Amino acid sequence: MTTWSNNVFISNAYAQTAAAGPESSLMSFLPIILMFVVLYFLMIRPQMKRQKEQKSMMEALAKGDEVVTAGGILGRVTKVTDAYVTVEVADGTEVVVQKAAVSTLLPKGTIKSL
Repeated sequence: MTTWSNNVFISNAYAQTAAAGPESSLMSFLPIILMFVVLYFLMIRPQMKRQKEQKSMMEALAKGDEVVTAGGILGRVTKVTDAYVTVEVADGTEVVVQKAAVSTLLPKGTIKSL
């Protein structure tokens, strides 16, 4: 009976020596940095722009503006307070909604044309 050496089935693994220096560590992080830059320009920056436009639209709401709420209700603004807007959806029918629920400001005369 012969005895097998451990070297027959398992060969020795030699680690590849990495190049030393700051440029090798920078090159390893370059794809991750590039992904964050692309993520910023494709997702974060446009979202911040939309939020800024929405905020300026909510601050500019005034009596007589025609709006669409997040629930899809069309109406004319009759009263504006700090946090709420009163929207007239029909003659004599008013709904109080939060300013954040106003999604779109319509051009004047849009409701009459419907």
